Amino acid sequence: MDKINMEISAFAAEASNSKLVPYKYKVVNLGPDDIILDITHCGVCYSDVAFIDNHFGGTDYPLVAGHEVIGVVRQKGINVDHLDIGQRVGVGPQCGSCLNCQYCGSGRELLCGEKQLTIGEGNRGGFAESMIVNANFAFAIPDTLTSVNAAPLLCAGLTAYAPLARNTRPGMRVGIMGIGGLGHLAIQFAAKMGLEVTAISSSSSKEQEARRFGADDFITTDDREKLMSAAGSFDFILSTTYGEIDWPTYISLLKPDGHFCLVGASMGPIDMPAALLTVNQHHISGAAAGGRSDMMAMLDFAAKQGIQTQTEVMPMTEITDAINKVRSNDVRYRMVLTNL
Repeated sequence: MDKINMEISAFAAEASNSKLVPYKYKVVNLGPDDIILDITHCGVCYSDVAFIDNHFGGTDYPLVAGHEVIGVVRQKGINVDHLDIGQRVGVGPQCGSCLNCQYCGSGRELLCGEKQLTIGEGNRGGFAESMIVNANFAFAIPDTLTSVNAAPLLCAGLTAYAPLARNTRPGMRVGIMGIGGLGHLAIQFAAKMGLEVTAISSSSSKEQEARRFGADDFITTDDREKLMSAAGSFDFILSTTYGEIDWPTYISLLKPDGHFCLVGASMGPIDMPAALLTVNQHHISGAAAGGRSDMMAMLDFAAKQGIQTQTEVMPMTEITDAINKVRSNDVRYRMVLTNL
């Protein structure tokens, strides 16, 4: 372990729903598997707001959030041989795991009992000038991806890509519920995977954009006639919404043996008769981001297929305004902060 004496300037929330204020903390050790990352860009995810506002309970303040981090390697520990000084890398929502258990061994590090999240639990994230992070969870960014484009891919992109890659194959008909920060990326990934994509949204104003992202069809949630006509037609539905779900209606859209997957963090119950699952052998699952192999595959796919995040960019110094825009759902579709 290398001894260092480094003071990092960051922005922290000192209490629930508070504005973010300048905050400094000291780092005295650089572990053998760690890197110092000088941050150039950091996306703002709604889960950052959820941690800041203590939606899940247990947030420790002061909190330095930010888990869609792009930066340049300044220094590395003695065990780090897959990254170079000066290399551009990204860090997503996970920053550690045991790397030895059955889950880590099968590329599912997010299920590890010793997993560490990039923010919370004493860890400090990317709303800062620099950060210390385990190099095993820092990923080379392909040259063809700009940093503004790549930052939201590290959480939103991974969360959209991983369940699609695991559960679909070309030619399947899939529905993407919610055309927002996750959904606009999910449509692009699904279309580039060779899937037949239907966007499902509460807002008819998003149809043109959804089709531009790659949707073949569009259904609004209040169009009961079209919803009924789509019954039994989807192999897979990915829900990116945070609101309440009309479970009987949307489960009825699945083909026999169809799969409904949640990635939006809805806190509402799954409310429907159990028989709706058993009669046609339907499946419901949840997915939260992905493992290291998923991250590398997603970045490679995004670079080769030209996946484009739709972003708004603000300087890191205007972070409170940026957080408030995300909090009020006033960003279409991802916010990225820059230190440049």
